Amino acid sequence: MKNVSVTTFIHTIFIIAIVVLGATFFYLLSSGKEQRKLQQINRYKMISDTFLTREKLDKNSVTLKKLYKKYGLEPVDPDQVKKEIETQGRTIFSGRSVYGDVRVFRTDKHTYIYVDRYDYTLMLLDKQPQDYIYKLLLTIATILGILLLFMYVMVLRKLYPLKKLHRQIEQFAAGDLEVKIEESGDDEIGKIARSFDKAIRHIKQLMSSKNLFMRNIMHELKTPITKGRIIVETIDDPMAREVLTNAFERMNELISDLAEVERITMYNFAPQKEDTTLQKVLERTERVLMTDPEKYTLHYTDRPLHTDVKLLALVLKNLMDNGIKYSPDHHVSLMTVGNRIEVRSVGEPLKEDLSYYIEPFSQEEKRSHGFGLGLYIVANILEKLGYGFRYRYDKEKGENVFEVVMD
Repeated sequence: MKNVSVTTFIHTIFIIAIVVLGATFFYLLSSGKEQRKLQQINRYKMISDTFLTREKLDKNSVTLKKLYKKYGLEPVDPDQVKKEIETQGRTIFSGRSVYGDVRVFRTDKHTYIYVDRYDYTLMLLDKQPQDYIYKLLLTIATILGILLLFMYVMVLRKLYPLKKLHRQIEQFAAGDLEVKIEESGDDEIGKIARSFDKAIRHIKQLMSSKNLFMRNIMHELKTPITKGRIIVETIDDPMAREVLTNAFERMNELISDLAEVERITMYNFAPQKEDTTLQKVLERTERVLMTDPEKYTLHYTDRPLHTDVKLLALVLKNLMDNGIKYSPDHHVSLMTVGNRIEVRSVGEPLKEDLSYYIEPFSQEEKRSHGFGLGLYIVANILEKLGYGFRYRYDKEKGENVFEVVMD
């Protein structure tokens, strides 16, 4: 039951309660019907014996009046009820003795007892309610059913703000930071809604501050790096010029990586997928890699793809660039195996799990190249594209293998 929604759980509980309540009262009403019928027959039999076992029973005697009171009877004029009995009445009991007959008639609304003695006749109205236990049980069942239904509606109304809050949270999870959660209630749901609204406002403010900071710092770094790159060209010492040139290029690369990280981690970022081919993706990869073609080899089978060409090309570029930089022979191979793209390079196996390296600024050791953003960018892009990302070490060839698993 832990995976069942609260609404479904409440529906189930109330349905079970209604079914149990209905079954209980149905059992009580049906099982007691014959017993109540037998009790009525016994009562009429007792009345019949009372009126037909006495030889002397004066019509106007005090004894007869006491019998009326004892059994809840009332004398009525036979002529007034004759038509009702003839049109609606049905005999439910009859008794006979040497002193006369007794018949019990039931109409839609009343029960009459007709006493025909040898010396007089009586028409009596039975004032005891007809099957009052049945009516009592039915009334109780109806009241409980209405009460249960009322509670069910009230619980659903109480949960409605929670469903509304859930929809708004889903909007926020989909990247809508402009969602406004309004709940005026003072109950737990209202408190949660207000707290979550404050959290959204705070997150939005933090993201705005982060974006502003990133853009400002990248803009401020670009200017001195450009000036420094120009000044480096005036240095006569070739070795010093090359070292400084490489340093400024790595700074530019870091700024570009930071800009890419900011773009792909934006809450409203969405890949621009299109129908393309693997060959077109690799052609773009080679263009953005901007390195000597002798440093990499491509062995692939072309296949149709529905993907973001720029992003997938950036993924393959980063993986190939890492292989070229960090392998002893500065060479990398890219090949396709089934639905996988493998990027292979010679080197020692990674000391940590892949999850360690896809965190931003993670490095296995101090290196002269790289700031630990390459694999972080790769993992985020592949997640956006819906592709898998795996790593394994090929012991036979001594190669690190990074795999992009496509659908």
